[in-house]
Amino acid sequence: MKQVSASHTKNIALLGHGGSGKTTLTDALLAAAGVLDRVGKTAEGGCVTDFDPEEKKRGASISAAITPLPYKDYKLNLIDAPGLFDFAGGVREALAAADSALIVLSGKSGVTVGAELGYAEAKKLGKGCAFFVGKLDSSHANFRKVLSSITGKYGAAACPVVVPSMEGEQVACYVDLVANKAYTYDGLKGKEVPVPADENVENLRSVMLEAVAAADEALMEKYFEGESFTEEEILTGLAEGMAAGDICPVFAGVNQTGAAVGLMLDILAKIAPAADARPALCEKDGEPAELPCDIDGPLAALVFKTIADPFVGKLSYFKVASGKLKGDVKAVNARTGGELRIGKVMWVCGGKQEDADYIGAGDVGAVAKVGDLLTGDTICAPGAVYKLAPPAFPSPCLSMAVRPSNKADDEKMAAGFFRLMEEDPTLKFEANHETHEQILSGLGEQHLDVAVSKLKNKFGVAVNLQTPKVAYRETIRKKVKVQGRHKKQSGGHGQFGDVWIEFEPCEGDELVFEEKVFGGAVPKNFFPAVEKGLRESVQKGVLAGYPMVGLKATLVDGSYHPVDSSEMSFKTAASLAYKAGIPDASPVLLEPIGALKVLIPDDNMGDVIGDINKRRGRVLGMNPAEDRMQEIQAEVPMAEMSDFSTAMRSITQGRASFTLTFERYEEAPPMVSQKVVAAAGQTE
Repeated sequence: MKQVSASHTKNIALLGHGGSGKTTLTDALLAAAGVLDRVGKTAEGGCVTDFDPEEKKRGASISAAITPLPYKDYKLNLIDAPGLFDFAGGVREALAAADSALIVLSGKSGVTVGAELGYAEAKKLGKGCAFFVGKLDSSHANFRKVLSSITGKYGAAACPVVVPSMEGEQVACYVDLVANKAYTYDGLKGKEVPVPADENVENLRSVMLEAVAAADEALMEKYFEGESFTEEEILTGLAEGMAAGDICPVFAGVNQTGAAVGLMLDILAKIAPAADARPALCEKDGEPAELPCDIDGPLAALVFKTIADPFVGKLSYFKVASGKLKGDVKAVNARTGGELRIGKVMWVCGGKQEDADYIGAGDVGAVAKVGDLLTGDTICAPGAVYKLAPPAFPSPCLSMAVRPSNKADDEKMAAGFFRLMEEDPTLKFEANHETHEQILSGLGEQHLDVAVSKLKNKFGVAVNLQTPKVAYRETIRKKVKVQGRHKKQSGGHGQFGDVWIEFEPCEGDELVFEEKVFGGAVPKNFFPAVEKGLRESVQKGVLAGYPMVGLKATLVDGSYHPVDSSEMSFKTAASLAYKAGIPDASPVLLEPIGALKVLIPDDNMGDVIGDINKRRGRVLGMNPAEDRMQEIQAEVPMAEMSDFSTAMRSITQGRASFTLTFERYEEAPPMVSQKVVAAAGQTE
């Protein structure tokens, strides 16, 4: 593969809803450029960017994949991002490497939630956007209706560029509004035909010319004077408008057959923002800085994706923001400051790699088996440390307890999940020391299912998922005074310990121990033994065996035997006092309460509040947010939140996002307490 300058390198992320045809369109673009002989089918696992075994099995993309597309003097790096919400991390990876985004829509479904979220994320990062309305060979597909919905949602930014001319409900031909030429298609092959006398097409060309004129003052003046634009002027206006975010070109075609895809490829190669269109934001010596995309500049390359393979090793995908990365050069990790051993560098072609002499500024590539690299790290030259902004990944929102089918695989399971966490920053695996469970967290049920499947296929460990236990607590509500007496005689020295302890509620999680013994009833050297006996006892409450908190214990009296008393005797006596006194001190169960923040569309406010109320939550307030969204703040019992992410996805069609953090413990209602205590009794 030949080297291409940054000014002719276009990194384009394909975003959209699951099933909209992004992966098929990627194949169609490759076929239109002559790289492929035919367009693959996702259902058959035959597409270039769906190379992972899990993707082939499921017939859907689950991670971002890259393939280069050489076209004329340009190089387009197409980054196919997953459309399923559970794999939103792939969208962030794709946008970290992309300079623009192509939002793929279905001519039947229009602007779906996945397209909305992809567009919003791209715009937030300042990326230029374009739309492709595909599947126009399907029944009930309607380009005009979809274009109207794009315009209704995003206003005058929507700019038609390649549009269909209709005969009834069938596409008669596709019109390139830039060159004002029309084509019919037999698969990928286009045949020029006369531009039809179609009033709708004429109106759309007028819309495009107005948008182009608005992008440039000189063109605006020419437009008002009634002069015609040249094809070059139109392309220049589209490029400037797309780079500024004022124009979102809209293309039409058919993903599977490739009809009109070649028209889009030719125009997009010319108008999409180049890799050197704007400098990269970074940190230098802790201060914000900008780094121009210059092959002769200092080395700075962002690792935006990692693939963990037990056989090949770790493969780190990177985008070079400045300079060039060559094999066998000295480099450092900006995060750790450690030296990196860079072997050969490679271009990425779907699931394959091709050796490269170097990867230059603006281009993307990969390097294998560099152990100290994680997603989000910056590779830079020693003595010139630049830290590029890492992609911001969504936080896990669904947690399940996981245990290996074979207990002997416990360590292999942990090692495998840690490897998968390197590959997927939206996955989290940790031990809950309170419930003694291993917890796997992700973005949804499919996400966790894929992680479990990868663990089995890549690392040979089968595991089971189940609802995680809740870390309840216990405490008391009144003060009691109780005796703990331990006496045992078994020949020779016996055992004797006698204590009187007052138990009462207090603030805090740790046991508060005091002693107010007068007259030497209990010698001072036995005080630590009493405290130790109590600290061990509070680890298990009397109701359901959960740790006891908010407890103060005061040693007030007791007695001892000069021969038979020992530390063990007083430790046992303290334990007996705890077991005798706590049941009489009105013990209660405490449940964890979380602070919930949910970002939702206005239209779903009532349904979401209703769902929170069903979970015994308390809504504390609502704040307006951007784009007709609302933020709900609430407090909810953590025990009721195991399926909240699934409910939010159902209610808001995936538009909602939320955070849930532990806040405090509160007394559980009687019905909840009875269920927990009964369940604990059944498991004993």
